[in-house]
Amino acid sequence: MMSPETQDIEQATTAITEEAPPDRKTRRYDRQLRLWAATGQAALESAHLLVLSSSATSTSILKNLVLPGVGAFTILDNAVVTPADAGNNFFLEGPESIGKPRAQEAVRLLEELNEGVRGHADLRNVEQLLSAGKSELFKYTLVIAHNLPQSQVERLSQLLWEDDDAPPLVIVRSAGFLAEIFIQQHEHTIIESHSETAPSLRIDKPFPALLQYAQALDLDALDPTDHAHVPYVILLVKAMEKWKQEHNGLPPQTYAEKKAFKEAISNMKRKIDEENFEEAEAQAYRSWTETKVPSEVAELFDDPKVQTLNASTPPFFYLLAALKKFAAQPPYTLPLSSTLPDMKASTDTYIGLQKLYKDQAEQERNIFKSFISPGVRIDDDLIDSFVKNAHALKVIRGTSWNSIDKNTIALGNAAATSPKQLAIHLALSAASCLASKAPAPSQGELPVFTIEALTQEAQSLLPPGVELPEEFEFTAGEIARSPTADLPNTAALLGGLVAQEVIKMVTKQYIPIAGICTVDLIETWTGIL
Repeated sequence: MMSPETQDIEQATTAITEEAPPDRKTRRYDRQLRLWAATGQAALESAHLLVLSSSATSTSILKNLVLPGVGAFTILDNAVVTPADAGNNFFLEGPESIGKPRAQEAVRLLEELNEGVRGHADLRNVEQLLSAGKSELFKYTLVIAHNLPQSQVERLSQLLWEDDDAPPLVIVRSAGFLAEIFIQQHEHTIIESHSETAPSLRIDKPFPALLQYAQALDLDALDPTDHAHVPYVILLVKAMEKWKQEHNGLPPQTYAEKKAFKEAISNMKRKIDEENFEEAEAQAYRSWTETKVPSEVAELFDDPKVQTLNASTPPFFYLLAALKKFAAQPPYTLPLSSTLPDMKASTDTYIGLQKLYKDQAEQERNIFKSFISPGVRIDDDLIDSFVKNAHALKVIRGTSWNSIDKNTIALGNAAATSPKQLAIHLALSAASCLASKAPAPSQGELPVFTIEALTQEAQSLLPPGVELPEEFEFTAGEIARSPTADLPNTAALLGGLVAQEVIKMVTKQYIPIAGICTVDLIETWTGIL
């Protein structure tokens, strides 16, 4: 959630004093707009999701996407509602739904949650969808598949992996109290990762206007109230400049020197309870910590796409190339952010300080724009967002679902490092493989998997000489006991987890899971394999 510590005070006060009340849509989505702002909401509302099956888990996922306002969804399912479906799926009604197309009933009831969302029912089966080819899949923003047999998942994965521009695929598998989630994606770029690491305030390398302001301020001439409301940024810049004058231009180097620097700040107090000076002591590390390009961002400068820009290169990499050029220009590192943290200060002083940062940030933004390749048109809002979040950019490159169980070396290593997570994955993979090999059961008829068959199938996935984890016997027993149990409580948890990851992918904000997220509701834990 957006913290007051990262809020623009002028925007905040403007919002408070506006006479016109927020519209109905803003009121409805107020809390989530604080999480992903208008840009994220717009991305969500323009998305069209394809969900394969209308199981309890699938409808629970959709419930958590319909409520925040996803633009549209399509459920592909040719099944009809059985009494068992009506008994465990909150988005199917009892006697009213039984015997009717399950997808249509689920769409009808999900649409009641939000009149702004469009739902569609596709009454084909997955085989028909796969036979239609990738063109059917590419019209969707993202595809979610729950409990498909392994053969169908593999074909779906292959279709969506053959093209770099294919939509991401979210694979969800569950049985009883065990489950796993995997996101197949070629490349996922993130500008607004919402990192907990704040951008540099450049206290160690103050820009000219900030340095001039700090040096010109006479603390001794201030009255007690103003003295207790000088922002800690100014106090640190002023104290550091004095320290450097007395130490050959060098900031504190040793622990003793850093302690002495903090004591010097404390000695600047007039009263013992001046909170701004206490803040300055707590934030003193910012004044001797060198402002530089974070290593994760510096690594992106060598990305192959930055080196080979062309007409098909996404705007993100043109901006990254411009950032590389900007960072190479002394005295810059990354463009200055105009967003200040909360601090003890009067309103006038805080706004004055923020104006200094805004003016400098605007100058540097214009310099940054001059480094963007000529002829490349990029929206100003995207440039602003990129500059603001340049300290926490991310590029995630994933792997295909089909490569996971073929990577016997990685599975062998996981047996030693993550036995519990691997046991769940192997048990679910074994059940999915057996479901692909067995004759298709009639609707309402449950497949039967023995522990022995699951064990044999799972062992075949591991390299020779690597034994199944000890935990596998327990997980195989759970699968054998309830191979297709779509329990409401498991569905509810997965609904929240998967919807959260889908929103990250669609909005391109926050950082989605990397690897396989395994879920054990018996021992109540989740883990990443």
